[in-house]
Amino acid sequence: MQHTKEKISEQQKENNEVVKVYSRTNPFQAKVLENKNLNGPGSSKETRHIELSLEESGLSYVPGDCLGILPENDPELVAELLQELKADGNQSVTVNKQGDQLSLKEALTTYFEITLLTKKVLQQAAELTENEELNNLVLPENVNQLKEYIDGRDLLDLLRDFGPWKASPQDIVSLLRKMPPRLYSIASSFAKHPGQVHLTIGAVRYTAHGRDRKGVCSVQCSERLHEGDTLPVFVQQNKHFNLPASEDTDIIMVGPGTGIAPFRSFIEERAVNRGTGRSWLFFGDQHSSTDFLYQDELEQYQKDGVLTKLDAAFSRDSEQKVYVQHKMMEHSKEVFEWLENGAYFYVCGDKQYMAKDVHNTLIDIIEKEGKMNRDSAEEYLSDMQKLKRYQRDVY
Repeated sequence: MQHTKEKISEQQKENNEVVKVYSRTNPFQAKVLENKNLNGPGSSKETRHIELSLEESGLSYVPGDCLGILPENDPELVAELLQELKADGNQSVTVNKQGDQLSLKEALTTYFEITLLTKKVLQQAAELTENEELNNLVLPENVNQLKEYIDGRDLLDLLRDFGPWKASPQDIVSLLRKMPPRLYSIASSFAKHPGQVHLTIGAVRYTAHGRDRKGVCSVQCSERLHEGDTLPVFVQQNKHFNLPASEDTDIIMVGPGTGIAPFRSFIEERAVNRGTGRSWLFFGDQHSSTDFLYQDELEQYQKDGVLTKLDAAFSRDSEQKVYVQHKMMEHSKEVFEWLENGAYFYVCGDKQYMAKDVHNTLIDIIEKEGKMNRDSAEEYLSDMQKLKRYQRDVY
């Protein structure tokens, strides 16, 4: 009997080794099937459409979920840091409390966050230099100046601005936090693309404090990720941003720029499942000729009757800037009719400006078309939120 038990446990052990569970701590190396720029020539933007293979990963997702990517830092920035540290990239450094070691170059490339500073980093760095300016900056009474300094600066700025340093490369990396994964709304339906996941990623580039800056993951995807390469990924559920349970419920989607991503997944899912629910998309960007992301696909879905209404706003095509909220207001009567009919309302994209403007415009529409006062209109929207009929994925 004992012999059989041992045999079974060995068998189970073998089976367990076969089933790999991919997650944030054990990401899947997804192969790049396609990586193309969605913007036309002359656009001031670069938006990548990336298709990845999930074959043999056991991973799947539903519309609204996110894909996590473990990015790598820009090799040019890493080279500049090594130069500034006057260090050999091959020397070993300890990267965590478990005592794991990596080469300095590898640690700065794959393990640590080097493009953002925090109050804690500066406070600890002040102990490694006699630089008076830094020691003043971290004093409690200078908290506002500290915030101002941190904004838009990185580790290279810190090293250049406040030397000379009484610190080894190990001391410097010990200041840093582990690089967090970047989460992106999934832009495909698993039902339409089994074994694949698609992303819509806008490359972030800007100049601050006299240096060009690049978004860690977005620029890796636009400049250094080629077909056939692999990317470490995992699926992150998003329980607060989902299609209605019934395929027969109407949906209104507001997604300018890369905010289109989850709505491409919603529309594809609806195309496969063929419910009777109507769908209405408000999309916005700068120029219709160069920035109408997924235009051909969306117009085809409209022809096929999957997408009932498509309204696009292009802010730089006219003297007066036109945004998605202006298009909503233009159709205020119909928007309110859809809401009264039980439609779900979704917003995805920029939290700072767009989502606030859309929120306020939605209250304006409810107030005007529902002939109610401001408080009642806000309560109407609040009730929609409680019923999960008003959902936002903003960043």
